[in-house]
Amino acid sequence: MSRTRRFVLALSVVLAALAAALFTAPGAQAHEERPVTFPDGSGSVPKLRTGEPDLLVCKTDRADFARRTSAFPPALKARNLTLFERCAASGYRHLQQAVDAVDRPGLTIAILPGLYEEEPSQPPPTGACASLDAPDSALGYQILSYEQQRQCPHNQNLVAILGKKDLQIEGTGASRLDVVIDAKYQKLNAIRADGSGGVYFRNFTAQRTTFNSLYVLAADGFVIDDVLTRWNDEYGFLTFASDHGLYKNCESYGNGDSGIYPGSASNINDGRGYEVPRYSIEITGCRSHHNMVGYSGTAGDSVWVHDNEFDHNMGGASMDSAFPGHPGLPQNHARFERNLIHDNNQNYYPYVADGTCAKPPVERGYERGVVCPQISMPPGTGIITAGGNWNLYEDNWVYGHQRAAFHLDAVPAFIRGESAWGKQTDTSHHNRYAGNHLGTDRSGASRPNRTDVWWDGQGSGNCWQADIGATSPGALPECGARRGEVSGAADRLIGEPVKLAQLLVCADYDVQARRLPAGCDWYGARGVQRVETQLALGSALLLALTGGALWWRRLRGNRLAGVATLLGLAGLALDVAGSTLALTPTAVPAAALLLTGAWWTLLGLALRPTRPVFGLTTLALGALTLLDAFDKAVLMIPGIPVSPAWLRLLLGVVWILWAVVAAGTRPPTPKPTAPGDAAPPSSASASAPAPSPVPPKASEARPHRGEGPA
Repeated sequence: MSRTRRFVLALSVVLAALAAALFTAPGAQAHEERPVTFPDGSGSVPKLRTGEPDLLVCKTDRADFARRTSAFPPALKARNLTLFERCAASGYRHLQQAVDAVDRPGLTIAILPGLYEEEPSQPPPTGACASLDAPDSALGYQILSYEQQRQCPHNQNLVAILGKKDLQIEGTGASRLDVVIDAKYQKLNAIRADGSGGVYFRNFTAQRTTFNSLYVLAADGFVIDDVLTRWNDEYGFLTFASDHGLYKNCESYGNGDSGIYPGSASNINDGRGYEVPRYSIEITGCRSHHNMVGYSGTAGDSVWVHDNEFDHNMGGASMDSAFPGHPGLPQNHARFERNLIHDNNQNYYPYVADGTCAKPPVERGYERGVVCPQISMPPGTGIITAGGNWNLYEDNWVYGHQRAAFHLDAVPAFIRGESAWGKQTDTSHHNRYAGNHLGTDRSGASRPNRTDVWWDGQGSGNCWQADIGATSPGALPECGARRGEVSGAADRLIGEPVKLAQLLVCADYDVQARRLPAGCDWYGARGVQRVETQLALGSALLLALTGGALWWRRLRGNRLAGVATLLGLAGLALDVAGSTLALTPTAVPAAALLLTGAWWTLLGLALRPTRPVFGLTTLALGALTLLDAFDKAVLMIPGIPVSPAWLRLLLGVVWILWAVVAAGTRPPTPKPTAPGDAAPPSSASASAPAPSPVPPKASEARPHRGEGPA
């Protein structure tokens, strides 16, 4: 590693440490679970069994059952009536009772239409279960071991499926709303399947928890088929540290984090490029809407997400490496294709600000559309990648977003608890955005995104399609025809300074403390309240005062310096104006850089005769500023480890200090002499011959009119 790259890496480590202090603020934790390892991958995706069920679950109210099945198609209605008679005689009244009766792999439990509140599981723990020795999560729940879950299955779970293999649970209704499992906000999870490989869930609804509706943990093989989850503090579907998984035809809404969360999917493709032998989890035919985010994947590795719809969330989909304790970090190898990702412009942060989310969950109004966002999220964004590698985004329809279609930023390894220097810049590499349909819906109607790409600039091998619209930065590396081909590839160790500042400020969010970062437009900051505008305004005032003082005290009589100063003031004013247009990329920031670059260049030329070293430094600052304008607006310059903005910032600090000193010192003036005193001769005049007398001009020698000789 060269000395330059070592220096830049050291700088990024310092900034990462600052980021860690903000990103890991209390309350900003994602899902916390006991230490768990990935399955060995020897399993397979389970198949639906269509024979008669082995165990039945139903209620005993015949009138209610008749009402619920009255509109069913005749054949389905007749089957349910037959199953009801059998269940009334030998079935179970609660799903947990049927699960407890499972004594061998390969059984099927059928749940008949009805509302299942699992009353025996609802009460809080008592006796030994009320005083388990286990660490507390940042959100307050205990992180229980597997043995503690077996010992006390209903401390956290309405229905606990622990170690049951190849179990199928399906509703027998005409739709997934005919069978409802309701935790009534009394448990973390409505259904937890832990260490239960081969589990198959089908055709029911799970709802109203203080964490997840349906939770699958450490499973080698699972299917979620035609299931609805809704109204949860955190997730609708959470599958964690699992392999050979399939979500299909599912729906989720009203969740404080994400509707669909394949967290820490089995990291089977770590170390590979774009071409992989298989994916650990497939998600297809699902719709996730009116959540904080439709899809989320901290360490969402090797997930194939296709032919889904993510709409009317705050964010459509996200994957990240921003939370510790998740196996498989950093995130890698998600593949998104043929998804509809549109109109993700909801803003639920006002429910945090007004105290709604501080109420008990049962009083918040989730059923009426309230969502309590659990982490920081830029509203109005299609797909967010915060620290991911080797992700493919191809042939998706992404439109109607008030912020950006695609958001990409790096996350230093400190955030996930890794301190090795060599890992601090190991995220946001080789993400390919190609062949997507941006700004139009499937009918061809115009539905523009305000910005198509927002990228912090860090990483290597990232590329975007050629027909992209408005972007920030204005110039992006283009994808080649084949995966892995990149035109004008940039390789940056650290992101743009202003964007990094924005990410640091915006990360300081805490739903429990009702802390919304004041300088972040994600939470409603506008105009001069925004950190970007504050930085632009502060630097403009500092440079204007310093540059103005330098001109007034040292260069007031220099016409070139005067022109330069006017250009500089215009550039600084444009820079402030451009900072207010961050959501709508324009040519204003580049024009501001051109004007300020011209300022320093001309000023450097004016300074060269009297202060040559300071003049050269000013010329260098001008060159870096012009280079920064080119980098942002024309082409991201390949082969340099940092953006010219960082070099400009560092040299600018030196220049300001130097300019203050230069402006504060007057040029030396001759010492005044008393009348009649002769000035001491200089060495030059002492050695030079005396000048010969100069004859007077004719006008001076001619006597005035009327005067004669003396």
